[in-house]
Amino acid sequence: MPAFDLGSSQFKAGAHEFYRRLREDTPVCPVSLPGGRQVWLVTRYEDVLAALRDPRFVKDPLNAVQPGEKPRQPWVPKFARPLTRNMLDVDPPDHTRLRALVQKAFTPRIVEGLRGGIQALSDELLEKCRHRRRFDLISGYALPIPTIVIAGMLGVPAKDRGRFHRWSTAIVASDPSGWRMIRAVPHVAAFLRYIRSLLRKRRAEPGEDLVSALVAVEEEGERLSEDELVSMVFLLLIAGHETTVNLIGNGTLTLLRHPDQMDRLRRQPELAVPGVEELLRYDGPLETATERYAREDVEIGGTTIPRGSLTYAVLASANRDERQFPDPEAVDLTREPNRHLAFGFGIHFCLGAPLARLEAQIAIRTLAEGLPGLRLGVDPEALRWRRGLVLRGLRALPLTA
Repeated sequence: MPAFDLGSSQFKAGAHEFYRRLREDTPVCPVSLPGGRQVWLVTRYEDVLAALRDPRFVKDPLNAVQPGEKPRQPWVPKFARPLTRNMLDVDPPDHTRLRALVQKAFTPRIVEGLRGGIQALSDELLEKCRHRRRFDLISGYALPIPTIVIAGMLGVPAKDRGRFHRWSTAIVASDPSGWRMIRAVPHVAAFLRYIRSLLRKRRAEPGEDLVSALVAVEEEGERLSEDELVSMVFLLLIAGHETTVNLIGNGTLTLLRHPDQMDRLRRQPELAVPGVEELLRYDGPLETATERYAREDVEIGGTTIPRGSLTYAVLASANRDERQFPDPEAVDLTREPNRHLAFGFGIHFCLGAPLARLEAQIAIRTLAEGLPGLRLGVDPEALRWRRGLVLRGLRALPLTA
C-alpha cells in the first residue's frame, strides 16, 4: 500500500494530476498516511456521490465496529474529547438534533439580510488594499470578510476575531499522524478556554447572537449538553470562516490564471453568481469530505472497502472528473449544468454553503471590478498551500494592483 502525505503543501500543489491518474487507474484506492494509518480514497464523481449518500458510511467510528471491538482512532487529549462529538462527527439521531439547532441561523432570508454588511466590508477592505498597491489577498481581504461575519453572528467581540483564526490554522493543519496532532494541543486548549469563557459571559449577559441562543437551549437541559454546546461553537467558528477564506483565495488565483474569465467577470458582474459555482468546481475550498467509516464491507466502483475502514471522498477529484464535466480542466464562468460537489452531499452537506456563496460572490466581484490591474505578485511556483487533509487553501496570495 503506497504512502502519501496527503496533507502536505507539496502534495496539494500537484494533487489534481495525482487524482487524475487515480481516476483512470485505481479510482477507489487504499493509501497509507505518514503515521502508518490506512485510508481509502474515492475519486470518481459517481463513486464520491454514492459514498456521500450511502448510510453504510458513518461518521462515528464506534458505529463501524463489532460490539466489544475498539476502533483505531488518533490520540486526543482528555480535555478535547468533547470536540469529537461535534455535529460533523456524529450520526443520526444526534446529528439530526444538533443540525436542527443551528440551521435556522443560515436560512436564505437571514443570509440575504447580511448582503449589505458584506458589501460594505468588502469595499472598505478593498480600499485599504488599493492604497497598498502590493498586498496579501488572504490576510488583507479573504480572511477578514468571513471572520468578521461569523464572529458577528456568534457574538464574538471584535478584539478577539484574529485569535480564533490563529488557533484554527494550527488545528486544521493537524492530521492523524500523531506528532502533528500533539503540536496542535496547545492551540486546542487555548481555543476551548476562550469558548468556555465566552459561554460564561453569555450566560451572565445574553445578547441577540447565536451563542446566546444556544446557551438558552443548553440551559433547558434537554436538547444540548454542555459538551455539545462547546463543540458546536468550536465548529461554527472554524467552519464559518475557513471555507470562505479558501474559496475567495482559490477563486481569485483561478481567475488570475485565466485572465479571459477575469475580463469576462469585469464586463458582466452578474456572472459572479454562476461564476462562483465554477470556481467551487475547479478549485474548491475542500480537498475531501470529512472522514467516514465503513460500518460493513461496502462495494464502491467495483472495489470492496472493508468494514471499519477510514474513507475519504475526494471532492477535488470528483469535480474534475471527465465522466461528469466536459473539458473539466477549462474554466467557464457560465458552465451549465454544473452539479459540483464542492460543499459535499447528503445529510452532511455544508450548513453554511449559502453564506459562503454570498460572501464569495460579493468579495470576488468587488475585487475584479475595483482593481482592474490586479495581477499575481510572485512566481506561481512560489505559492504554498496550507497543510491539512480536508481543507484546500493558500497560505498567502501576494498580489499587486
